[in-house]
Amino acid sequence: MPPTKKRSRRRALRRILGGARRRLLRAAGRIRSVWRRSLQLQVVTSTLVISVIVVVVLGTFLFGEINRSVVSSSQQVANSDAFADRLQIADALSPETDDPAKSAESGKKGTGTLLDEVMEAITGSGENGSGKRYEVLVLNLTTPGQSRASGRVVPANVPTQLRLNLQRSIRDSKWDKPVGTIQRIRFPGDARATLTYVVGGVVHLNTFDQNYEVYHFFPFDEEEELLLNVRLAIVVVGLGLVLLLAAIAYLVARQVVTPVRLARQAAERLASGKLDERLKVRGEDDLARLANSFNEMAANLALKIHQLEELSQVQRQFVSDVSHELRTPLTTVRMAADLLYDAREDFEPMAARSAELMQAQLERFESMLADLLEISRYDAGAATLDLDSVDLRDVVLRAIGDSEALAERHSTRFELRLPNEPCMAEVDNRRVERILRNLLFNAIEHGEGRDIVVTLAADRDAVAVAVRDHGIGLKAGEDTMVFDRFWRADPSRARTIGGTGLGLAISREDATLHGGWLQAWGQPGEGSQFRLTLPRTAGADLKGSPLSLVPPEIEMRRTWRTAMTPVLLPASGDGAGHDDD
Repeated sequence: MPPTKKRSRRRALRRILGGARRRLLRAAGRIRSVWRRSLQLQVVTSTLVISVIVVVVLGTFLFGEINRSVVSSSQQVANSDAFADRLQIADALSPETDDPAKSAESGKKGTGTLLDEVMEAITGSGENGSGKRYEVLVLNLTTPGQSRASGRVVPANVPTQLRLNLQRSIRDSKWDKPVGTIQRIRFPGDARATLTYVVGGVVHLNTFDQNYEVYHFFPFDEEEELLLNVRLAIVVVGLGLVLLLAAIAYLVARQVVTPVRLARQAAERLASGKLDERLKVRGEDDLARLANSFNEMAANLALKIHQLEELSQVQRQFVSDVSHELRTPLTTVRMAADLLYDAREDFEPMAARSAELMQAQLERFESMLADLLEISRYDAGAATLDLDSVDLRDVVLRAIGDSEALAERHSTRFELRLPNEPCMAEVDNRRVERILRNLLFNAIEHGEGRDIVVTLAADRDAVAVAVRDHGIGLKAGEDTMVFDRFWRADPSRARTIGGTGLGLAISREDATLHGGWLQAWGQPGEGSQFRLTLPRTAGADLKGSPLSLVPPEIEMRRTWRTAMTPVLLPASGDGAGHDDD
């Protein structure tokens, strides 16, 4: 066969075996999933396995006891019959008797005739015989013509080991020690072997110093059939018992699992927001008390949730109302502050400084008020998007331009990494620009005057902007808390750029409103990086981001450290390791 055909056949065989293996793994996974999810199946299967083990053990023990009892009783009867026949043979062949007429008759007939008569008597083969179910073999190896056999028994049917054991008894002069064995013997003319109990004994004639080996063949076919019927009955009864126990376990498990399943379904509906979900209570048992407890818990939970919703609504309404109400007096104060600020050159130095401080704080107050109004719109679900297809490069450049003045005051420079191709996406231009400004302001405040890297990337489904600073960084767990309202990494540290503490919280809401992600990474002393990921098409689900959340240099450093980690080799003698780093 050409090598190409051999390789193609091997590849086809590997594909077939690989497909079969995958199908088996999928089937095993589905079975494992069903097993893990079904308590009823676990209970029934466990009961079935334990029942099978118990039935097999008990059935094996019971069958063994019955087998020993039947075989033992049959062997005792057979040994008794064989012993009686050997006595009859010895009495018939022995010329020693007190009856002269019998002795004379024995002498006239001869040993051969007497042996025939006694064989007819013990096997019941004569005219008045009862036709016994066993066969007899008499062997006299020293005198030719003195061996007899009934039925179809031949000397070759005698088991070799049994005959050797009997001859050993003759050599040891143990005439009264019979030997026996059970095995399958195939008699001449039979199609199959028959389970037979063979008993061997010795008839010793002192007068002639002759030994007759007498073998009795007792067929155990009836006992074998009886034991087969008993085994079949045990198997059928055991199988029925196992199925009955499995059915009982199924019914019992169903009575227990059904209420638990109903409670699970009710809990899932309760978790989905259906607070009026309740369980039906039947009876007064433990499951009924469980249903009562569940209903009480659901009622209390619904009450608490309703109270929290009312409280949250009151808080949102309060914030919205206060924010709106503050705008009118703030406008008046703002007008007065503007007049004072414009005329500050005519004031004394202390008054002029106060006018400048009041102007700065009023600007911060206005910014905070605007943020509170924006948060209240998000809480009320009234925030909407004004979508437009824009190039994110332009949005990034505008946000950089709005942040340059603040960056110059903090001696910070921007490093831009923008692609050459347009990065188009359907976004709300104003909200995305506000997100980027908040990220840049946050990076300037915590960047400690070092360069800030702004990276923009896009793929087929999403666009991403990453803002990287090299400042104090974030501790473990702070990458999620940084988006909480009014959160500070260091509460004792004052805000250097007059932020309101709501910028990142609003930015996350803006990103979520677009269906995007706003994530943070940071390490103490390594700085931090914020990544904004938005879908290119409004309403599309995000599957990934074009940019890594961890900065590339940090990833390279981790990879290098992993590659340079020395292998710990056992030292000679005690098996200890050492590190060469």
